[in-house]
Amino acid sequence: MNVINQTTVTEIILLGFQDLLHFKVLFLIVLPVFLIMTVCGNIQIIWLVASTSSLQSPMYFFLTQLSISDLLVTTTIVPKTLYIIYNEGGTISFSGCLIQYYFFACSEASECFLLSIMAYDRYLAICNPLRYRSLMNSVLRVTLVIITWLLSLFASLIILISVIQFQFCGPNVIDHFFCDLVPLLELSCSDTKLLEMEILILCVPITITPLISIVVFYVHIAQAALRISTTIGRSKVFSTCSSHLTVVSIFFGTITGIYMIPTNKKYVTANKIASLLYTVVTPMINPIIYSLRNKDIKEAAKKSIVKMNKYGGRSLTTQVNGRLNRELCRDLA
Repeated sequence: MNVINQTTVTEIILLGFQDLLHFKVLFLIVLPVFLIMTVCGNIQIIWLVASTSSLQSPMYFFLTQLSISDLLVTTTIVPKTLYIIYNEGGTISFSGCLIQYYFFACSEASECFLLSIMAYDRYLAICNPLRYRSLMNSVLRVTLVIITWLLSLFASLIILISVIQFQFCGPNVIDHFFCDLVPLLELSCSDTKLLEMEILILCVPITITPLISIVVFYVHIAQAALRISTTIGRSKVFSTCSSHLTVVSIFFGTITGIYMIPTNKKYVTANKIASLLYTVVTPMINPIIYSLRNKDIKEAAKKSIVKMNKYGGRSLTTQVNGRLNRELCRDLA
């Protein structure tokens, strides 16, 4: 491996969905809608949690961090993807490609950690309800979030530094809609075996450990729920966890699907469609799942709409009355 970066590729061509050009118009209609829904949905959750006193709990604090992670991956990938689809291919600078991958990797790693922390939060709330407030205090939850983002930034930086050391001497064409790591490494003419080993090692703390911890926490939660004598009590426990379980299943299911799909050219389209699911669709449906399945968020959203209508109505009334008063004064004069 070269110690000094000897990159000769200064610009990378992203082909996008050239094998699905007959769906170009559909992509150009659907993706902007998904982008707007993702941005609006996640910003709404962040705003509701920040402005509503009833949502000032650890679970919703972690939910805002999940929304930030979803916003990061969507805004990093979707706008450039739309440009590439519209032009039936597009270019990105080599440094821009690395930056895009870095923020994408950070958001995906942070989501793995955050989903694990949210499972731990549910475990404490259900299995240790009397000690929950003292255990999951503000210091602990802020510490967990800081560690999550630092680990995500650091792990992604390790991979990025290793990639920068490689020699990229062409070709400069990636058959994908964003700068993912595997197609990027295919452009390198250096030996990438050491980096592949690094990635496998990093997968243990970033992906495998959080997934295993989520399974362990939910096994304990299920055992605690089964010990509840009343049906209402058990259903309340499962309804509390249903939103999180749905998000976990979708997120880890799509990631697992990506790694199960072979990387040869025969499965390029399937790989891109699977990537589209966890970079575009998943960030959009996360706030929808939490909004539809969570009574607190639905109530907070209803109250905020009523409040906005109330203030908006007052503002309109004030404007009308002010205009009438001005006209009356003009007539009297």
